[in-house]
Amino acid sequence: MKEYELIAERNQQRAREILKELGLTEYFEKHGCKVNLIGSLAMGLLVKHRDIDLHIYSSELTEEKSFAIFAGLAKNPKIKEIKCINGLFTDEHCLAWHLTYQDADGQLWQIDIIHIESGTTYDGFFEKMAHRISEVLTDDQRETIIRLKFETLDGELIHGVEYYQAVIEAGVTELSELREWVKNNRKPDGSYWMPEQLLTPASKTLSASDSTRSCETLEN
Repeated sequence: MKEYELIAERNQQRAREILKELGLTEYFEKHGCKVNLIGSLAMGLLVKHRDIDLHIYSSELTEEKSFAIFAGLAKNPKIKEIKCINGLFTDEHCLAWHLTYQDADGQLWQIDIIHIESGTTYDGFFEKMAHRISEVLTDDQRETIIRLKFETLDGELIHGVEYYQAVIEAGVTELSELREWVKNNRKPDGSYWMPEQLLTPASKTLSASDSTRSCETLEN
C-alpha cells in the first residue's frame, strides 16, 4: 500500500473513531434530528484534510431550536471552538455549524454540521451526490483522487468536488493538469456537479446573490 493510501486509511479510521467518541449520531437523534454522513469521509476519499461533514435535518427549524441543540456540544472540553452561519433566510434553509475538535494526540479536526430544515431545497441533495460519485468511481479513479489530494500543497484551495469532476469527467491524472483544470473550470458563483451532468437541486446554477451558500460542501 502506498504512503498516501496509508495516510487516507489512518485518517478515515480516526475520523470514524471521533464520531463514535462524540456520539454525534445518537446525540442528534435524541433531539429528533435525522443524521447523515456526507463528503469525503462518506465516500472513502478523506486524505490529509482533517474534516468531517454531517447533514442533520429537523422540521420547522428555527435559530432557537438549533442553538439549543448545539449548546450541549459546547460543554465538551475537546470541542475548542464553535462557529455558526445562519442561512435560514436563504433558499438553503439551514444553519451551518463549524466545530473545532482536538483529539487525544493534539490534532485539530474540523467538524462541519449543516442543520437543514426537512423538505427544503437541499434535503438529501449532497447525500445523492456522494452516492452517485461512489457509484461510478473506478478503483483507478479512487486511487488518483487520493493521490492528488495527498500531493496538493497545504493551504492550496481545491474543492473536493473539483477533484471528483476533474478525474471522473475530464480524465485528469496529474496535479499540474488538475490545477489547470481548476483554473479553467471553477465557477465564480459555484455550481453542483454529479457524474454525467451538472445539477443543482432545482436544475439551475445558483449565483452568489441567490444565497450565502452556507450549506455547500466544498471540502477537500
